[in-house]
Amino acid sequence: MKKLDKVALFKNVGSSWFALGVNIVVGILLSPYILHHLGDDAFGLWVLIFSITGYYGLFDLGIRSSIVRYVATYSATRDHEELNRLLSTALVSYSGIGAVAILITLAGSYYVDSIFRVSPDFQHNARLLFLIVGSAVALGFPVGVFGGVLEGLQRFYLLNFTSVSATLLRAFLIVLALHRGYGLLTVALVTVCMPVISGLVNAIVVFGILPLRISLTHVHRDSLRRIATYSSSTFIIIVAVRLRFKTDAMIIGKFLSAAAITYFTIGSRLVDYADEVVSGLAQVFVPMSSKSDATGDLAGLRRIFVAGNRACALIIFPMAAILIILGKSVIEAWVGRRYIATSYPVMLVLLIPTTLMLAQSASGRVLFGMAKHKTLAIVTLLEGGANVFLSILLVRRFGILGDAVGTGIPLACTTLFFLPRHLCHVLKLRLGLYLREAFFLPLMLCAPLVAVLLLVRHWFVAHNYLQLAIQLLIGSVVYGVGLLWAIWTRKVWQVEGIHDEDTANKVAVDLIETYQHEEEF
Repeated sequence: MKKLDKVALFKNVGSSWFALGVNIVVGILLSPYILHHLGDDAFGLWVLIFSITGYYGLFDLGIRSSIVRYVATYSATRDHEELNRLLSTALVSYSGIGAVAILITLAGSYYVDSIFRVSPDFQHNARLLFLIVGSAVALGFPVGVFGGVLEGLQRFYLLNFTSVSATLLRAFLIVLALHRGYGLLTVALVTVCMPVISGLVNAIVVFGILPLRISLTHVHRDSLRRIATYSSSTFIIIVAVRLRFKTDAMIIGKFLSAAAITYFTIGSRLVDYADEVVSGLAQVFVPMSSKSDATGDLAGLRRIFVAGNRACALIIFPMAAILIILGKSVIEAWVGRRYIATSYPVMLVLLIPTTLMLAQSASGRVLFGMAKHKTLAIVTLLEGGANVFLSILLVRRFGILGDAVGTGIPLACTTLFFLPRHLCHVLKLRLGLYLREAFFLPLMLCAPLVAVLLLVRHWFVAHNYLQLAIQLLIGSVVYGVGLLWAIWTRKVWQVEGIHDEDTANKVAVDLIETYQHEEEF
């Protein structure tokens, strides 16, 4: 990797992880505080409503992914005219989508308590909660355009600054509200307003960076067609992701109870935190891949694919090991011992296939950057449908654990049997070479960590944050030494065997042409 690329990567990923660290710490400290103040039923209703409104993300129609890709492309080619057309068209489209979402929210708020099993004491709050959350999500569509622009410009550090500020302010206001006796609706109002405010701040930042002229006169049919062409496959993936991860609370709420959602959420939330950590790194691979694809750099795409997945595996493998071995202690220290028996099995069932997926997080991003994600969209949609079918089938008999199994089986099949082979075919790379280069080093570095964690757990079982911190510190030192060795020897970045003869010849020709061009000036 070029030195400049490394600097940009570390800046973007470092800021993303800092923002994520703040978000996780706030979530770990705030979730039990909210849970114990609101109770299982109210907290479960909170999760249910946010899961329902999470389906509003379907209205995105893949437009944001188009913004990220084409902002990266047009900024690389300095085509400001097309950039203005793209963003004007996207903003008008999102405004229309937000208006439709508002209408759906108004209608849906009258029926939410009759569709799901909501306690009579919470039916009125369920309607108001749906109205508040749905309206805020609808307003977030047009202001979300500017977050996509910052991603396309690879200015993640600016995006993360506003995110950290909003997270800290949200936490302060929620604690203040609960301390003064306010309830579920006030907490929800604070939570959903922060993303809208962050979006407005991002808009101010974007107008300070780019010479944009957003107006109706720049709304163009070609830009809309370009967005629609790229977004169609992305929309399918958005639907599939909602079926993958956003149906569990709704299925449990339909067939079990709101309180059961709470137990499921505790287990799944830990997996979500791991997901967010890896995503903080993987999000940078979309604009990087778009840039390499625009310049015809196949070798660069291969490096992003292999080294990117290696980096993702270096993050998720130790996290998975910690959650598997110390997961019971984590749950006990976090929310209390009574949640272990039900929530830990849920976490375990979800964690294993999710780890397989997250270790290949760069794969999907590379396909997005190349605009070759149609096949991935179809397979992911089939997986999402199988998820819903199996979850409904199993939740009736096995409860929330059955729902988790219904999610895990299709996800494992996709990540094991489709994703590696498909990417190797697209990039013309040998499967064995990819698996060895991407995952041998992370597995080797994790082996001592697993041994140490098992030994530490044998010495004593952690029951509180202090004891857990001691165990995590010991494990982190062991893994950190191995990781530092890999960085010092540059094994983290080295990717061998990705050049074929055609690629090598093309790179040589490009270098000669570049040299000749520079000589002319």
